[in-house]
Formats: sequence, C-alpha cells, structure tokens
Amino acid sequence: MSDFDCVVIGGGMVGAASALALAEQGLKVAVVEKYQPDTFANEQALDLRVSAISLASQYLLEQLGAWSQVKQWRACPYKRLGVWEQEYAYTEFNAQDIEQKHLGHIVENRLIQLALWQQIAEHDRVSLFCPESLVDLVQDNDKVTLTLSQHTITAKLVIGADGANSQVRKLVDIGITAWDYQQSALLINVETTLGQQDITWQQFFPTGPVAFLPLSKPLSKPLSKQPLSSKQDDQTKNIGYASLVWYHQRDEIKRLSILSNAQLQQEVLAHFPKRLGQINVIDKAAFPLTRRHANSYQNNRVLLLGDAAHTINPMAGQGVNLGFKDVTALQNVIASAIAEGKCWHNVEVLAHYEKMRRKDNLLMQSAMDVLYFGFSHPSPLVKLLRNISLFAINKLPVVNSTIRNKALSYACGL
Repeated sequence: MSDFDCVVIGGGMVGAASALALAEQGLKVAVVEKYQPDTFANEQALDLRVSAISLASQYLLEQLGAWSQVKQWRACPYKRLGVWEQEYAYTEFNAQDIEQKHLGHIVENRLIQLALWQQIAEHDRVSLFCPESLVDLVQDNDKVTLTLSQHTITAKLVIGADGANSQVRKLVDIGITAWDYQQSALLINVETTLGQQDITWQQFFPTGPVAFLPLSKPLSKPLSKQPLSSKQDDQTKNIGYASLVWYHQRDEIKRLSILSNAQLQQEVLAHFPKRLGQINVIDKAAFPLTRRHANSYQNNRVLLLGDAAHTINPMAGQGVNLGFKDVTALQNVIASAIAEGKCWHNVEVLAHYEKMRRKDNLLMQSAMDVLYFGFSHPSPLVKLLRNISLFAINKLPVVNSTIRNKALSYACGL
C-alpha cells in the first residue's frame, strides 16, 4: 500500500493543475485518471472543446511551467470582447481599458491538460496512476484509504477533480443543487475568410446567443475539402479559424447537429451576424446546458474542485477559470498553513478553502444566469431596457470608466 500526502482523483485541467500546485508546496501527490490525453502533432485538426483562458489562469499555468508549451502549440490571444443584441447597442471591451496587452487566450482543452501532464511527468513528487479509477474511499481520523481498480493507496487529503458527475462527490454523500436550462449548445469549428482576428463576440437572440471565438491557425494545410481562398497560393495565408457556439432549444440543436457540414454552413450564414463573413464548417458537436453547485465543497479530508464542485453556463467561458481559481485558493490555504507551522491537512484548516471560493463561484454562476435569462426574456420593455443598458455602458464616459472596467478586470481574474 502506497501512502501520499494528497491524492487527486481526475487528471483533467483542474486536477492536473492542483497536483502540480500542491507538489510545489513539497507534498507527495498522486493523480488517478482513467484516460491519457492524446499527444500533439502539428497536423492535428483543431479540437472542438476550447476554453477562454483568463489572465489569472494564464498566470497560474505560467507558475506551474505549462504555459510556454501551450503557446508553442496553439493559443490564440484576443484583445477585444464584443456584446450586443441590437446593433445600436453594440458594446466592446478592450484590453487597453485595463492596461493589458490582451484579455485572454482561446486554447484547446486537451492542450492545456497535455502541457500540465508533461510537467507532472518531470516532477519527482507526483505519481501518476493511469489508466486507473476510483472504486471506494473510507475516511478515518488521520487518513483516507482509497480502493482503486488495481491499487490501494492512502492520503491525508483527497481532491475530487473528476468532473460534473463526480464519483468522489457521490462516495462522500455531498449533494448538489442543480437545474437544466432546457437548451443545448452546438460547437462548430470553421475556416473563415477574415484571417486571424483579435476579438471574441456574442450576439443575443430570444432563442439564445451565438458566439465567435478565434482559434490559432494549424501548422498544416487547410482542413476543409474546399478551401475558402480563391488563389491556390493563398489557401493558408488568408484563412482564419474560429469556434462558433450556437445556443438554442434542444430540438433545434439536435436538428442542426445531424446536418451535413455543407448544410450547416448555410444555416450558420443565415442566422449568425454578417460580420462573421464566409465560412467552411470543419467539425461540430452538441452538449446540453446544465448548472450544478455542490452543497458543500468539503467532507472532512475530501475537497471538491472545478466541475466536481460547480458547473456554470458556458456563455462567458468562465468554467475552467473558476476551477483554476479553486486551485490557487487551495494552494494559498496550504502554503499559509505550512508557513505558520500549522497542520496543513487539519480539517479546520482545509475548511478555509471553501470559505474563499464558494461565494465567488456562486456570484459568477448567478451573474451568468441573470445575463442568460435577461436576454431571453420576450417582453418588449425588458428588451428595450437591456439594450439601453448596453448602450449606456458603451457610450457614457462615467459608466465606461467604472462599471465597465471593473467588470472586465473581474472577468479576467485581476
């Protein structure tokens, strides 16, 4: 039987980051994960699952040694964020407003995970159990015994970072508050004629928003069978790439998801704003929209991080950023305890993690719900008020210098 200071269940982005963050505190850490991420190659197609990595998340990845590898592979910076319903109320946020070079990067989730795994492989305080899965866990006064499919190990602390359907959460009987938005989102990777862009935008409709996220250009030939460029020599030079997100009722998303790429292209051009330009659809996938929040982040020596503790409407791309904030908070709690000579795995010490994170996560969840339901409200009066509000944020100098920049800084994690 192997003994560890901390065992992390789940080797995704948040789980891998938490393992490295705690190993940097001198702890002996194990990571338990079912699947190893695929390796990277320049000719690989762009993944559908991407995240808008905030400045705060970037700083954490830099600290953990993973960011330089992510940028070497593929990471698309963006400087502007556009939001509107009616064109007259178009509002744009700019990195210059908060004295930053960019607001964040759009990155494929798998590449973030893979870069973190590279750091794990080189760290002498992190052991990786993969392929492996959790079967059971039992807590006593000073440790947790974990039964895995092939091993039995013990830990002073267990971190559940095993996603929205967390097995850890179920085994320690932590309930959740959840509801279904009764909608789905369709992710669509496309080539565009507009080249590389430095903006991400969303336009709101009563049926849900449509969004544009710029992606880095793959280091290979265009991915579609019919390149957008009319000149053979310019096929790669003038083509940009993007992830489109289309929110709608589930039946409509189901209909769209079974269309051919050519048919879906025509639907996108008919329903997305004209600023999108011409596109070719490369790939697509749909997923339902749900919200979950664990009733507690802690059960004695077990803590929940990331999607195991909270999921959020993906409209503003804050999901993984909240998870990375969880990692930073736990790192700070344990570092402070060690520096003060306290028992870092004391249950009362670990309780500070939830105190630091629960309110912030709930605030972001609630803010996304207000935006989501507010922009889908059918009342003409509500529609007028929300567009006047956007207009005011964009046009009034006093509002521009206060609400606007504070909201932008908060979203960036600053």
